[in-house]
Amino acid sequence: MVCWPLPVIPEMSERQQGFMAPNLSPKGLRLIPHELAEGVYGLMANKLPKDNNGLVVGDRAALVIDSGITPDVGRYIQEVVATLTDRPVLYLANTTFHGDHTFGNAAFGDDVTVISSRLNKASMTDLEEEKEYRSESMYGDPGFAGVTRWRTPDLVFDRYCELDLGGREVQLWHFGPGNGSGDTIVHVPDAKVAWVGNFLRHPGIPPMLLAGDPVGYARSLRSLRATLAPETLVPGHGPLTDADAALTYMLGYVERIGLDVAERRLAGMDLQATMADLPLADPLDLTTVVAEPEPGEPERFARLMRSNHELNVLLTYRWLEATSPVRGPARHA
Repeated sequence: MVCWPLPVIPEMSERQQGFMAPNLSPKGLRLIPHELAEGVYGLMANKLPKDNNGLVVGDRAALVIDSGITPDVGRYIQEVVATLTDRPVLYLANTTFHGDHTFGNAAFGDDVTVISSRLNKASMTDLEEEKEYRSESMYGDPGFAGVTRWRTPDLVFDRYCELDLGGREVQLWHFGPGNGSGDTIVHVPDAKVAWVGNFLRHPGIPPMLLAGDPVGYARSLRSLRATLAPETLVPGHGPLTDADAALTYMLGYVERIGLDVAERRLAGMDLQATMADLPLADPLDLTTVVAEPEPGEPERFARLMRSNHELNVLLTYRWLEATSPVRGPARHA
């Protein structure tokens, strides 16, 4: 018998010169509850682009979505949840394997079942490597000293999982690769709300194509659109957003970047020329979603958006190099 490993797509580690990591340090983090339907809360970070979380309450039990970047954040999430419900938290869903969404798993008790896609769990094998990947986003915060074990999901699924919280159904879906191999969507049908982790963003905020594959990403987005009908999305980072607007933007973005980078490679452009020739179109203006931004915050946010986009051009170019060799004059950076 031959047993093949699960098809985990490793995160591309290359970064462009001047790359700006998102500031995900828990310093100053507050989670502001937004009740999206009765018993359904987006726990929204007070500062962009720090991590958002979620809470879904049924008659019998509660579900938390994502656990934060450190065990201390995981404990803080549980404190916030305790102010919103007296139902026991019996489930914790991870939308991605990334440490800023999962390092807080260790703060939840053994009576809490951690759930995610099988591919997310298969990606959670090297704690030190994951800490290294996310360390730039800590901006000097020493919180990773408290991350000594990576609690992985207890329950996994391939495509679909359904939970009954008591009078409330929660669906967990995996539609294919996007930001990573195992992106998991947490959908509450009666509330028409979905938590989408790193898979979707508010229009104008480019994703991070860390798997480098815009074609697979677009296929996964189309699968979500054909299967679910949420009205509100809670992204892993950034403001709440209309589902249709977010899907339309993201599909357009990933399809366009794939075509644009491929076109320039075929024309013989090297990586640096391609990056210079593809500026970010229509980025989100922070002042349209934040009432009173701190001094300099809109400029930092705009720089972060440009950095994400430049990274996407880089990783798409590398993905095409690996999957679509060019015969002829194309040059390598």
